[in-house]
Amino acid sequence: MKSGTKFPLGKYLPVGRKCSFLINRPNSPPFVKTNLYIVGFMGTGKSAVGRKVARKFDLHFFDSDLEIEKKTGLTIKDIFQVQGEAAFRKMEREYVETGHPPDGCVIACGGGLVLQPDILDVLKSKGVVVCLFASTDTILERTSRNQKRPLLDVDKPDEEIRKLLEKRNAIYMRSGTGVTTENRSISEVAAHVCRIYRKEAAWLEPRHGA
Repeated sequence: MKSGTKFPLGKYLPVGRKCSFLINRPNSPPFVKTNLYIVGFMGTGKSAVGRKVARKFDLHFFDSDLEIEKKTGLTIKDIFQVQGEAAFRKMEREYVETGHPPDGCVIACGGGLVLQPDILDVLKSKGVVVCLFASTDTILERTSRNQKRPLLDVDKPDEEIRKLLEKRNAIYMRSGTGVTTENRSISEVAAHVCRIYRKEAAWLEPRHGA
């Protein structure tokens, strides 16, 4: 994170909630809840799972794609068409590096984020990283409901999905703790992610508080 970057807490806290991600422990300084970054291919349920996990731990939830759309006033599809994928990837990286609070958040990241050089090191230095998985057939079924995905705006989206998965799967496998969403409800997946977060954030907290 760039030195001097500040985030007004009121902008990021849910309406009507106190700054509850700062918790006072007896005989210890306040500890700050570690960020959780959810990565994985499109259609694996990152946003739906992320919202449930955020509610469970009283964290604030952000979808990186939605935040970029808010900032630019353009849809992701429009950004791809007008400015190109490279411009979008730059915005995506900037958001992950400096565009959100350093603690107290769950971030649902774009499916292609992990392809960027050194970005996994950036994510892991900032918090817990969990990667969601689903089968090709399940992703095909889920993404067919959404016409706003620019990478699937092609004649044969099923072939494009298979090509992208073949290119990305090896990177997803080393992105963080993996969780399958296959034949599982959003609540079941979220509960699994919560267990991972409790375990891994507990290990990271002393480092973040140093």
